[in-house]
Amino acid sequence: MFEVRGRVSVVNFFHAKANMVNRPLAIRNQTSSGAFTIVECLIGLAISAVLLTAVAAAFNASVVSYRENEGMYWSMNNARQALVRMTSEIRTAGYHDGSTLYGVAHTENPSNQCTLRLPSGEWIRYEFRNADQKLYLVKNDTSYVLCDNAVNAVFTTTSENGLDATSVQISLTVQNSRFRRTLAAAAAVRRSL
Repeated sequence: MFEVRGRVSVVNFFHAKANMVNRPLAIRNQTSSGAFTIVECLIGLAISAVLLTAVAAAFNASVVSYRENEGMYWSMNNARQALVRMTSEIRTAGYHDGSTLYGVAHTENPSNQCTLRLPSGEWIRYEFRNADQKLYLVKNDTSYVLCDNAVNAVFTTTSENGLDATSVQISLTVQNSRFRRTLAAAAAVRRSL
């Protein structure tokens, strides 16, 4: 069948043996290693969807937490400013009309309000109103909001003579959404010392 002439081999197809029959090739069940099947793509898509849902839920929780913390920060900042104002005015409270020194009125039990007379002779009152949950400064029958989101304010006074307070302890509780924080301050009335 093959003849070799020099270095070139020549195939003689006319004298081929009769036992060479065209046989069907055995086709093997092979998967292509260069591409993904539809099932693999769907599984990958499902896993990606679960992961993206988890990331979105974590991001949403982070945003909600940030808003709650920011709201509490502003509520506490507002309460701190109110406490600073109240303690500074309590420290300097007192008015002498020549015979009597008027300062901070003493109350036997803790109260939701505190009345005092400023050095200018003007009466003011700090008052917590539970109906609208705000702390007010009442001056000349006009109310000014000192603190929003207040859920409680307690003024406790101490006195040596039973009439004029020598010190005032203030407890102010603020709430924003589901969080509550209590801030406290104290001030000694300097004119009564």
